Amino acid sequence: MILVATTGCGFGTSCPTHRPPKKRCHSSYYKVVLKLNQSNFKAQVSSVEIHHRVRGCECFDLYKELIPYQEAWSWQKSIVRKRQALTGRDEDCHDNIIILQHPPVYTLGTGSSEEYLNFDLKNAPYNIYKTERGGEVTFHGPGQLVMYPILNLRYHKMDLHWYLRALEEVVIRVLSSTFSIKASRLDGLTGVWVGNQKLAAIGIRASQWITYHGLALNVTTDLTPFQHIVPCGIRDRQVGSIEGLLGESGPSSEWGAENTSHNLIDVTHDSLLKEFSEVFQLTLNHKFVSCSDFLKEEPLIPQ
Repeated sequence: MILVATTGCGFGTSCPTHRPPKKRCHSSYYKVVLKLNQSNFKAQVSSVEIHHRVRGCECFDLYKELIPYQEAWSWQKSIVRKRQALTGRDEDCHDNIIILQHPPVYTLGTGSSEEYLNFDLKNAPYNIYKTERGGEVTFHGPGQLVMYPILNLRYHKMDLHWYLRALEEVVIRVLSSTFSIKASRLDGLTGVWVGNQKLAAIGIRASQWITYHGLALNVTTDLTPFQHIVPCGIRDRQVGSIEGLLGESGPSSEWGAENTSHNLIDVTHDSLLKEFSEVFQLTLNHKFVSCSDFLKEEPLIPQ
């Protein structure tokens, strides 16, 4: 079963309805009802008892490192394969998240059109990867925090609309709580926006209800490479960054000239993990392993 969620262009699925597996992992329960629409996402305690296990989440935190895109992509697929095997034995007891930065690279989704590239493929400014995620072309580079959640939606909510909105909610909360930036969703366009500027792009894939790929938030990113593409296939809007928006608003009591780009990355990283754990009700357990070390544990299986 394969599910694809596209960025800014709707999504398509091809799957039968699956029942959640019998869960053998022992953990505490919480009661929650998720109310969701395109403009609002709330998680609140309800008198209606809906049992859901509070899950752990292994966090591979490499946010200060530049991990080549192909390595991170292979890493995700390796984790997904392991998780699928555990799911088959009803032993998938925790989720995973990878957070990192990439060297400059362009990536395209499954249905991407080359018309959104403002350069000749034979003379591209940076490496290009055609991936199985949803969405159009985007850019990854230093100063952009990329989060790859590998979640088993059987233990959350088996709904890709819900998952996309939840990822947006993480970023919206980060911008509001940490920087007092009011961000929003736009009907029909996946991602997080401040006015006419897109700060976070989202493109996902799910296989057997296990997600990979994820979101990219521009923090101190050099936005120049976006000029060589039509980001996410949207011609009439711009791309922005947290640093750029803070610069437009002028020095504040908290974010003045004394704060560096390095500090901004650190603070955004901390806030992203905090809001992610709250939105998805996950307890993060930091794992100290490199991408290359992880891949050595399991030889890659050709896809």
